[in-house]
Amino acid sequence: MEPLTDSDVPAWWQRLGLPGLVDIHTHFLPERMMRRVWAHFDEAGPLIGRPWPIEYRWDQDRRLAHLRQMGVRRFTALTYAHRPGMAGDLTDFALDLSTTEPDCVPSATFFPEDGALSQVRSALDRGARVFKIHAQVGAFDLREPVLDDVWGLLSDAAVPVVVHVGSGPVPRAGFTGPDKLEGVLRRHPQLTAVVAHLGAPEYAEFLTLAERYPRVHLDTTMAFTDFFEEGAPFPAELLPRLAAMPDRVVLGSDFPNIPYPYVRQLEALERLCEREPLFDDDWLRAVCWFNGQRLIGH
Repeated sequence: MEPLTDSDVPAWWQRLGLPGLVDIHTHFLPERMMRRVWAHFDEAGPLIGRPWPIEYRWDQDRRLAHLRQMGVRRFTALTYAHRPGMAGDLTDFALDLSTTEPDCVPSATFFPEDGALSQVRSALDRGARVFKIHAQVGAFDLREPVLDDVWGLLSDAAVPVVVHVGSGPVPRAGFTGPDKLEGVLRRHPQLTAVVAHLGAPEYAEFLTLAERYPRVHLDTTMAFTDFFEEGAPFPAELLPRLAAMPDRVVLGSDFPNIPYPYVRQLEALERLCEREPLFDDDWLRAVCWFNGQRLIGH
C-alpha cells in the first residue's frame, strides 16, 4: 500500500464521520522570526538535540492554504517569547492574524515580566481564546511570583494555556519538569492547562496531574509518531491511564515545525487504535474534533 500523503487527510477524517479537524498546537509567527526559528532547528542545537528538518518551509499564505486543504477547520497561531519585551508584539501579531483569517483561533502569549498581567488582560479583552508559553525556550519557572496573578486571571476566564514544560526534547534544569506546573495548579486548581507533547518524556507525572486536576488536558503533538517514539516512546503501561481520560486529550501537531508530513500524526494515532483495544474510533473522534472544539472551536 502506498503511504498516505497530506492529500489523503480529508478522506481520513471523513471516514470517521467528522466535519474536519481541530488542531490546538500550530504555529504562526512574524516571517523574520519564523525563519530564525527554522534556522535554530537546522542547527540541531542544545535545545533540539537531534536533526530536525522542517517539512513545511513555506510562506505564510501557502501554510494557511495547506491547513485548509487538509480540512483543519480551527487552528492556532501559537507564539512564545524567549526574552522580556517580546510577548506584547507576538500577541499583537497573532490576534491580528485571527482578524484576517477567521479559522485561526485568536491566540496570545506572555512572559514573566513587569506588565504581564495587563498584557494578558488586554489580550483577553481583544478576544484571545488560547495562550501558549514555552518554559524550555523562555528559560523561566512557571511558578515565578510575577505570573501568579496571570494564572489566576486565566483560570477565572477558563481560557486554555498550551504549556510546554515537559523536559523534551532536551531538559533545561530549573525550568522544565512536572513539578513546575504542579506548583501552579496547587494555587490555581481550575486552570485550563494543555500540556504539550503529552508531557514528554515525563508522561506518567503529567498524566497524574491530569487525573488530579479536572481542567488539565494533554495534546498529542508529535506523540506516537516514529520520530518521537525513537527518542521518547510512550510507555505501554501508561496506555490504560491515557485511555481512561478520552475527554482530556486533544489533537496537536506542531505544524509547520515538524520533520515529517502532517498526515503522519494522524496515522500514528490511528495505529494506536489498531493495536490497542483500549482506543477506538470514538477516541479518535474525541481527540481530533470534539475535545478541541470544546476548548477552542466556537
